[in-house]
Amino acid sequence: MTWVLWVLVVLVIGGCVVLAVGRGGEMRESYDDRRDVLVPGDRLLGPEDLRAVRFTTAFRGYRMAEVDALIARVAGELGAAQLNEQAERSDDVTSFARQEPEDPRAG
Repeated sequence: MTWVLWVLVVLVIGGCVVLAVGRGGEMRESYDDRRDVLVPGDRLLGPEDLRAVRFTTAFRGYRMAEVDALIARVAGELGAAQLNEQAERSDDVTSFARQEPEDPRAG
């Protein structure tokens, strides 16, 4: 009777090895069935868009890829806005410097 148990143990271990090596056939391709984080892609993000974002939860919190993608986008848009603001300020300064000073004697 003991030899039957040993044969069963060897068969189970052999089956695990066959599955681990991948000889039991290929696994089906997996598809991501999670919902997308919906933020508008055709315009700049607004505060209401950020308030509405809900990330899907994973085993240990939120999915890092989703959070990283949103942070990268927000950082890029903020950087672009700062560059535009700096360019506008420098245009204002140069246009102010180009104005001819008023002659106090003219009057």
